[in-house]
Parts: sequence; structure tokens; C-alpha cells
Amino acid sequence: MSLYRHCLIKSMNCMNVSSSDFSRLLHRKSALRCRSFSSLISSRTSFDLGRSATRDSSPNKDYYYITTPIFYVNAAPHIGHLYSAVIADCLHRYKQMRGFTSKFSTGTDEHGLKIQQAAEAAGKDPLSFCTEVSEKFKSLFQSSQISYTDYIRTTGEQHRRAVEHFWTVLYDKGFIYKGVYEGWYSTPDESFLTESQVADSKDKNGKPIKVSLESGHQVEWMKEENYMFRLSEFRPALLQWLRENPRAVRPTKFYNIALQWLQEDLPDLSVSRQRDRLQWGIPVPGDPGQTVYVWLDALVNYLTVAGYPEGHSQWWPAARHVVGKDILKFHAIYWPAFLMAAGVPLPQAIYVHSHWTVSGQKMSKSLGNVVDPLERSQQYTADGLRYFLLRQGVLDTDCDYYDDKVIKLLNSELADTLGGLLNRCTAPSINPEQVYPSFCGLCFPTEYVRGSSERKAVPEDYRLVESVSRLSAEVEHHFENLQIYKALETVSHCVRQTNGFFQRHAPWKLNRNNPQDRRWLDTILHVALECLRVYGTLLQPVVPMTADMLLSRLSVKPSRRGWEDLNFLTRYQGENCPFEGRTLGPDTGILFSRLDRTEKAECKPKKSKKVK
Repeated sequence: MSLYRHCLIKSMNCMNVSSSDFSRLLHRKSALRCRSFSSLISSRTSFDLGRSATRDSSPNKDYYYITTPIFYVNAAPHIGHLYSAVIADCLHRYKQMRGFTSKFSTGTDEHGLKIQQAAEAAGKDPLSFCTEVSEKFKSLFQSSQISYTDYIRTTGEQHRRAVEHFWTVLYDKGFIYKGVYEGWYSTPDESFLTESQVADSKDKNGKPIKVSLESGHQVEWMKEENYMFRLSEFRPALLQWLRENPRAVRPTKFYNIALQWLQEDLPDLSVSRQRDRLQWGIPVPGDPGQTVYVWLDALVNYLTVAGYPEGHSQWWPAARHVVGKDILKFHAIYWPAFLMAAGVPLPQAIYVHSHWTVSGQKMSKSLGNVVDPLERSQQYTADGLRYFLLRQGVLDTDCDYYDDKVIKLLNSELADTLGGLLNRCTAPSINPEQVYPSFCGLCFPTEYVRGSSERKAVPEDYRLVESVSRLSAEVEHHFENLQIYKALETVSHCVRQTNGFFQRHAPWKLNRNNPQDRRWLDTILHVALECLRVYGTLLQPVVPMTADMLLSRLSVKPSRRGWEDLNFLTRYQGENCPFEGRTLGPDTGILFSRLDRTEKAECKPKKSKKVK
């Protein structure tokens, strides 16, 4: 069946055309030409391949479904895997704060030739090998506060049924056919490559070999009878989808890369391997001599979690994928084509991130510079590593990791600036009653007044109020544009402003027994605590445990930590403050302990001095 005939079927379904009318139209072969086709469709609707791939066009406006790639279990997790998970987790938590019902899926990809070979090398059966490595990912995610709602393994029975159904739909529609594949294949990448995607190289013994231009992995020439997917038919539809939906792939850099790929013809794609070559995978329905291609198998996981094939209508229209740039083609070219062929709406968006290098070098086992995220999260705390990745990570640029950078950033922004501010505002010497003190409008009028004998705010203080008042809107803007690092930069700037406000007015010098000084002291503390409440609320998606500790110290109940509770300094606006006069929560210690270096370039917590 051609792509054009599939579009006709979907369009007729959209218009509720009767089966008899549909058959009559279908057999008018002259009507299957593009120009004639459009004239047959009612003016009430138009078929748009990309309409469900951009804005929140799903009928379920308050649903949000975010996914990470499912991670390949041929090796233990590294920092790049955690980065994908932390991005998705941050967006999931953010959307929950905004009132969305959010589903967050992650998991492991457990089929393919690499897994089969790795299990053999380890002397284990494939399923036991997969389970062992999958548990490492699950352990890392749990210790890193990754709040997934679904953890999928492609060896699960539910996923097998979803893949079999998806394959059958593609086959029945005529988009899969049996043919002979001849060309280059990269086992490490589980990827088929054209001649233009490989280059000459030499192995460690000087023997001439061919390698993938993208990954550098060695490729082999392969010729075998496989099932092929008619990818070549989908190039016009993919171009239309991307051109009509410029935010379907983000950031723009990767959108342009996907568009560039479509400037060349797309060859049909081999979607199976011979069973005698690859046993560890899902057999092709109706042909046990073939195994489903690992990437077709893996991509369907997103549908499996959504409830495919029967119950995915609630979640699938809200789907977004977080992926690394190395798997962009699979998600921006192959996956949309598979979905178009199956008659399934496209995801709302594909969020692509770049890679992490280590001290300027690509992470590599041979170089011995692979960063163990579990070890680092134990050294720097889970929140510390999360904060570093999201504060330093820029989606469209490779980012560099080294321990000194982590330590300097966390000490500066979490331990000293944020933690120091909370420490100062809650110190018994300054706040002996341990309360959220009262705000005095005379001390901090809505407009600056010169020359008063009353202690009052100065112009810099009004700039602080202005900055914090617009902070939630700025953070929202940056989150929606996937610029989490900018959101954190903006928060950090406001925290520094608040420290400047506190230092400028030196509340420790005020006389609590003087009524005028006492009003001003309470006002300084009230403003600073209000700033901290806003920062703690906004930081929840990034550093959930640290934010919880901060907000609990301020006695902010969980029910008052949503986006709708971000009204800042309401007393300044002439309204009541629900926190004023409230007793602070218990002191549970330093918000974030400073980190110190050891000779082995590791770190250990260093006790911070707490103001008494």
C-alpha cells in the first residue's frame, strides 16, 4: 500500500465517510493523484500529517507524557544516561507543579546483537545479563531522585504484544515487504548505513577497515534476506511535518539537522535480522526465521507505556521524547515514519540534548575517563549532581565535566549563597523567636521616600523586589524553552541580590529593644524569608530534597508549594501573608554542606559554620 493510499484512508476516517463511499472513491484510480485527491476531501477538514506534533493539540490538555530513551544494557550507566533522566525528571516535576497529570517513562532496551554478544562474553544467559544491568539503571535513578512513573523493559510480555501488533499493522498496510538488504551495518550502533555514511580507516593492527562517520565504530558489509520498511515513501510527508512544525524537534540546531537529512533520498530500511544470526529479540510475527530490528522494537516502548494498542488514547497525544543527539535520526526520521505508516499521531515534540565530555575529551573506556554517576552522586549528593548537570548543561552544545568545576559550582551557589542566606535568616541570634516575622509597610513603602528618620528601604531594595516578583514568570519561560540552565542562572542572580540586601542592612547591628529598629529588623527578615520561599518553591524540580529541606525549615506545608503559591511579598502589595507570624520548622542542619577536595580528586563534605 502506498503512503498516498494510507493518507486517503486516514482522511476518510476523519470525515466519517461510509465504507461504501470510501470503496467507490478508492477504486477511482484517477482520484489517487495528488491534485485530484485534495478535491475529493470535504472542505470541513484537511489531513495534516503534522497537526498532532507541535502545540498542545491533544484533547487532554492537562496531561503530560515525558520519556527518556530506553537505555541499552550492554554496559553500566554513565553520566550521559543520568543527564537524559534528570532533564525528563525536571520537566515532569515542573509540569506537576503547574497542575498537569504527568506520566514519566524510562527503562532499558534489552534486545539486539550487542546484548547477545555481551551476554556470551560474560558467560551468562541474555535475560539474566539484562536483568543485572537493568537493576543498575534502576538503582541509579532511584538514588538520584528520578521520579519515574513507569519503568519499562523490552523483554516484558506487554511490550512484546505491542511490538507484534505494531509490526502486523505495518505489514497489513503494505509498508513492510520482504527483500534483500545489502550494505554496511554497525553492530555497536545497531544501525544500517549508506555508502556516504562510512569512511576508510585502520584498526589497531593497521588493517584497512570501514567505520561509521558519525560514531567512529567499525562497520561490516552485510547481505541477507530481511523485511524492509518503505521509508523511501515517507520523505515528502516527513518534510511536510517538519516544515509545518518547526518546534517538533528542539533545539533549532537539531531541527535543522533533521531537515538536512531529508534533502537526500531515504533508502528503504531493513527492519529484521535473520534468526540464525540474531536470536535475542522478538520474532517477526508469522515468520520465526526472522527477528524484529532492535530499533523498531525499542521505539515502540513509548507506545507500550501509553497503553498501546487498546488504551493509548489518553496519554499518547501528550507525548514528548528526551533523547541524546546520537539517536536523533531514529527519533526524528524513522520513528515518525513508522507512526505515520501505522496511523498513529506523532509525538508533540522531540527534545534533543548534546553530550558530556570529560576534561575536553570524549568519554571512553579505553581512556579510562567514563564518569560513574552513582559514585559521583554519593560524593556530591544526588541533588548536587542534579544541580550541576542542569545548571551547566546546554542542550545544543557539548558540555565538559570535571570535578573541580562541580565542587566550585556547588560550594558557591548551593552551600554559600543559598545555604548561607537561610542560615543567616534563621540564626537564633537574629531570629530568637524562630518565626516568620511581620512586615512593616512604613519601613518598606511601595515607593521610595527620601529623607525619613524611620529606617527604610533604599533604591537597591526595590530592584530586588522587582527581580523576585518577575522571577516565576522568567523561570517558566526558560523551562518551557528547555533552557533550564538559564532558569537556574536567573534564580542564582536573585539569591545573590538577596544576600546583598541582607548584608547591606546588617540586621545583626540593630537593637531589638528599640521599637524602630525592631520593626526594620522584622521587615528585613520577612523580605529575605519570602525570597527564600520563592527560591525553594522554584527549585523543587531541580533539587527536590534540598528544596524540601528549605521549605520545611520555613514551615511551608506541601500543600503550599505549587506554582499558584508563588505570590511574592503580598504584604508589600497590601494583602495578607499566610506565613506571617508562623513558627519556623525544625532546624535539621546545614542546607548543603561545602565540599572539599582530597588528593585523589575526590570530594568529601566539609562542615560549614552555622551562625548562632
